[in-house]
Amino acid sequence: MKALITGASSGIGRDIARELACRGCSLILVARRRDRLEALAAELSVPVRIVVCDLSQEAECRRLYAETREEDIDILVNNAGFGLLGPFAETDLDRELAMIRTNIDAVHILTKLFLRDFRKKNAGYILNVASSAAFLPGPLLSAYYATKAYVLRLTQAVAKELSEEGSRVYICALCPGPVRTEFDAVAEVRASLSGMESRAVARIAVRGMLRRKTVITPGFGIKMGRLAAKILPDRLLLAFAYKTQKKKLG
Repeated sequence: MKALITGASSGIGRDIARELACRGCSLILVARRRDRLEALAAELSVPVRIVVCDLSQEAECRRLYAETREEDIDILVNNAGFGLLGPFAETDLDRELAMIRTNIDAVHILTKLFLRDFRKKNAGYILNVASSAAFLPGPLLSAYYATKAYVLRLTQAVAKELSEEGSRVYICALCPGPVRTEFDAVAEVRASLSGMESRAVARIAVRGMLRRKTVITPGFGIKMGRLAAKILPDRLLLAFAYKTQKKKLG
């Protein structure tokens, strides 16, 4: 099998690459930092191709697809993304727009283009990395939470369409809670919360994908949080989310 992984230079994307390599998958690793990709490729014992790409640009998303569509890809992992912490009125607009383009536009474009190819051969896996943030509104990380809600709902809707047409193509959303990655540094978090190890999340993600789960929630606490989001009123969810994110402001 062959997998294309975006955001493969660090964190969950890097560890999903390791997990898939352990299963014998050849890889196409995508990120902006070539040196990180080369270091990862050097440690893996499977064929690896590196594509340096800035997925905040639509043209780059289309270039990535054009350059890899003939590679007979079996697994697409849309992992690239980042957040930005702070009150909505104060966060940098240009950086937020870049986040929206990366977290939403790139996922949308690559999912649609590769899905069309997967449907033609009636096979393939798409793993979209969302977040437990997708389950509730997120004051102080408002735009990030909103982008992950988009990823989750898009994934669920497409999964239903595929199910109704009897397709063997599979799509899922990974919704982890806090994970020990570079996310907090990029998001300008001053006080990090404890989180799961990235490798553990990646292992759960790959296992859940191969078991064809639609929504993958690593950890008992996140499973309970998802249940709470279904039954608690929005005012309580907002209060909880605000208090949680405020801690990150230090």
